Amino acid sequence: MAANSEVLSNKQVILKNYVEGFPKETDMLVKASSISLKVEEGSNAILVKNLYLSCDPYMRARMSFNQDPDFSSFTPGSPIEGFGVAKVVDSGHPEFKKGDLVWGTTGWEEYSLIKNPQGLFKIHHTDVPLSYYTGILGMPGMTAWAGFYEICAPKKGEYIYVSAASGAVGQLVGQFAKLMGCYVVGSAGSREKVWLIPMQSQLVELLKNKFGFDDAFNYKEENDLDAALKRCFPEGIDIYFEHVGGKMLDAVLLNMRLHGRIAACGMISQYNLSQPEGVHNLMNVVYKRIRMEGFVVFDYFPQYSRFLDAVLPYIREGKVVYVEDVADGLENAPAALVENLETSLVALKVEENSSVVLPLLHTWLSCWYDDDLVHKDVMNNVGYSTLNEEQCGAELLKELEFDDPFNYREGHDLDAASRRSVSLYPLKIQGQRKWHLEGRARTCSSGLEEIGLWRQGKRRPSY
Repeated sequence: MAANSEVLSNKQVILKNYVEGFPKETDMLVKASSISLKVEEGSNAILVKNLYLSCDPYMRARMSFNQDPDFSSFTPGSPIEGFGVAKVVDSGHPEFKKGDLVWGTTGWEEYSLIKNPQGLFKIHHTDVPLSYYTGILGMPGMTAWAGFYEICAPKKGEYIYVSAASGAVGQLVGQFAKLMGCYVVGSAGSREKVWLIPMQSQLVELLKNKFGFDDAFNYKEENDLDAALKRCFPEGIDIYFEHVGGKMLDAVLLNMRLHGRIAACGMISQYNLSQPEGVHNLMNVVYKRIRMEGFVVFDYFPQYSRFLDAVLPYIREGKVVYVEDVADGLENAPAALVENLETSLVALKVEENSSVVLPLLHTWLSCWYDDDLVHKDVMNNVGYSTLNEEQCGAELLKELEFDDPFNYREGHDLDAASRRSVSLYPLKIQGQRKWHLEGRARTCSSGLEEIGLWRQGKRRPSY
């Protein structure tokens, strides 16, 4: 420990032991340790304060014992690791200085000492939400970009199928394909991926109306996946972006076109099985001259500047939208990760009152807020929306159909407000907003000054 350095409590999410089967919240433990706010003199390490932590499906593999060099196991008794956004508190490395914003692999804790920071990316573009660097401008975005453009080599007019299409990667693959002039169909399997509205048809509407897919289906409602794919692709599939594996992959192989391409990004249906399912239609790879290639995003990190040059303009011009889901608090991190593995839908944010963020379809954990970076959650577990004052006129409030909007800076009793039964639902909203939903923040994007908007009661809106 560095001499004369300040020592603080450091909340951490610990993996208790290796996991078999489906992970449970009890497989993890939230505890406090202590940490020095100074790195050792002469060290190349950096100390960061974590802002956002991402919950991603690949983390499931690291919760079990394995010896894969790219996805090595977490260490039982130590903090879980994942991708996140952080701010440098102290640095012994010549390429990083105090105050730098970075994204990359960090610990699930309030502060992390990163001994080998060469793998971190500096954040230079802050005109977009910082949380985007756990999603569209981070690992999931790079995965979508590399898998689609580099592996699949798409052509205008081709037929594209994306499984787990509402996930952090899938939602982007579909939009990239539409920008190429392709026909795109997506599937997903959870109503929760439609903003927790209990209507299965809303899933299709999210993929079609929000992300621009030509068609979509809920695979859990289909008795025959082969028939579902033939209905959506009567002429067959040119490109399949694979997230699921198992029976879905088997059905896709029957529907691929001659010289089709499959980018194998993941196979989430297999992650919790003790005995993986077999695939029975592999001879189609031979008959149809299909090229199926697995890939790992780390191999494409050297192309990050190319990726930014391509994707940042899409974001700024509104050609690509990104949906995030937000949960609050490191203490809620185990539940957020388990939920993400169930629905592929979460993200976390952390501060003293801690928060957990889930990109719909991707998840991040925001561990800390700085007033000049992101809004401060003064309400503990009660949500509020952050919108510019000029956005908060009567027409917007009318559009959002709030029962009881208020500006918390105008002298309201915040304690009384926090005791209200708050339930905020997304309603016909155009553009991008951030709001809490039943104690969880859902982020469609951000900008954003601090204005508190509340919807009371537990009734669900009519549609």
